Amino acid sequence: MSAAIAIGSMLFFQAGASVAKLAFPLAGAPAVATMRLGFASLMLLLFWRPWRTQLSARSFRQIAAYGVALGAMNLSFYASLSRIPLGVAVALEFVGPLGLALLHSKRGSDLLWVVIAGCGVYWLLPLGAGAGTEDFVGVLLALLAGLFWALYIVFGQKAGAESRGATLAYGSVIATIVVVPFGIAFSGPAMIGTKVLLLGLTVAILSSAIPYSLEMISMVRMPAKTFGILMSVEPAVGAIAGFAVLGEHLSMAQLAGIGLVILASGATVATSTGGSAAKG
Repeated sequence: MSAAIAIGSMLFFQAGASVAKLAFPLAGAPAVATMRLGFASLMLLLFWRPWRTQLSARSFRQIAAYGVALGAMNLSFYASLSRIPLGVAVALEFVGPLGLALLHSKRGSDLLWVVIAGCGVYWLLPLGAGAGTEDFVGVLLALLAGLFWALYIVFGQKAGAESRGATLAYGSVIATIVVVPFGIAFSGPAMIGTKVLLLGLTVAILSSAIPYSLEMISMVRMPAKTFGILMSVEPAVGAIAGFAVLGEHLSMAQLAGIGLVILASGATVATSTGGSAAKG
């Protein structure tokens, strides 16, 4: 049952990403990222009521770093979605936390997972006669999102040690502040259109409210390592959501690349001693 809840969390998260991509033609990726984080911030503030928690100046600095990483991660990931398929973007983004896990590993055998992940990323690259500059930009943006995801994990672990609720709520507010200028610059008045606001609220519910709740339930019911291994299949869930909702068809090489990233991620978690950090 716990595994089903964790998988449900991933399904909702990727469904939210699919809805976000459908909204891009209306206002652009930065505006949708702003709406998602803005509405998510309101939900987190109402749920956690972080003002009741006493925080030190050091904690606020750590939360600020966490919030900046969260905002940059969302902005770069949504920007990559406007250029490349959802499943490819999710797989490439996973390179960030995978690299972080391997960086902290002291086992020489983990070099194998680096090679496997590298092969997966290579097969996800837009190579061949049909490849365009936009595709490479999308790949770079997804990898950048992965870098910010790794920083999000590092800063989140430090900031969340004192109060996870306050970190989530205040961090989301700071992330919103980070992306708002981009939303205004790229979208202007279109960012506050009724349809965009409704889609932004939908994305926030699907990608934040429901997945956060389901993840919290599943994490307390199963070992951290088991949860981490399950989360490593998220690129496959992204590919399924991209096909079902957006009609995105991936080549056999891209599907194989996603499979290799999943294998490397799952194996890294399975052979590690720690848990897995959830995505914001």
